[in-house]
Amino acid sequence: MLKPFELLGRNTMRGLEEAGEILLLLIQSALWFIRPPFRLRLFLKQMDFVGVRSFNVVVLTGVFTGGVFALQTYHGFALFGAETLVGSTVALALTRELGPVLSALMVTARAGSAMAAELGTMRVTEQIDALYVMAVNPVQYLVLPRVLAAIIMLPLLTVIADFTGIVASYLVGVGMLGIDYGIFTAKIIEYLEVEDILTGLAKASFFGLILAVVGCYKGFYTTGGAEGVGRATTEAVVLACILILAGDYVLTALMF
Repeated sequence: MLKPFELLGRNTMRGLEEAGEILLLLIQSALWFIRPPFRLRLFLKQMDFVGVRSFNVVVLTGVFTGGVFALQTYHGFALFGAETLVGSTVALALTRELGPVLSALMVTARAGSAMAAELGTMRVTEQIDALYVMAVNPVQYLVLPRVLAAIIMLPLLTVIADFTGIVASYLVGVGMLGIDYGIFTAKIIEYLEVEDILTGLAKASFFGLILAVVGCYKGFYTTGGAEGVGRATTEAVVLACILILAGDYVLTALMF
């Protein structure tokens, strides 16, 4: 009878320990942010990896999300004659929620998993231990550039996703469904505010922090050889996605 409770207790303690370790890694990264040496080259390299190389997948995500959402909202709004609100509805949904969340999930799958795999491989092949031997702090050398790059590049990717999604909704709504293009754009201008865009960008920065810290943590503390690297990569993606969705709920409740 005690086994289920024992298992629950162990899992709870392990979860709390993991949360503490992630928090400590984040604090270490923040402390190294204000201490030299400042490794600009590594930072720019990670900006390219996290941001530029995620451009295509984010554009595709924005296009299909905007197109599908316009299609669905049109058929729903047509039931009570509110087809002209399709553009504003899509724009608000993209800037507030869908843009930052879906961009973060896609970047997590592409870049967050790669962070965990790369650092995990370095851990099991003792390359991280070699950095300590060379008097190079691994957190400052490996973790900090990835975290900063994700925090900065996620809002930029979100802007791209928002823009492409709104353009796709325009093409679907005006070109395929016959909504008047003047009313379509006028409703977007009327209802979409700068605050909505800034709220989405703030969320995106927070999501970038989550995916980078979780990916680096899972990789940094990998054990178990090649099998452990695969396990760490999977766990990084799953945990980061769950935290992004949970964080989105909390931020939405606080901001709106």
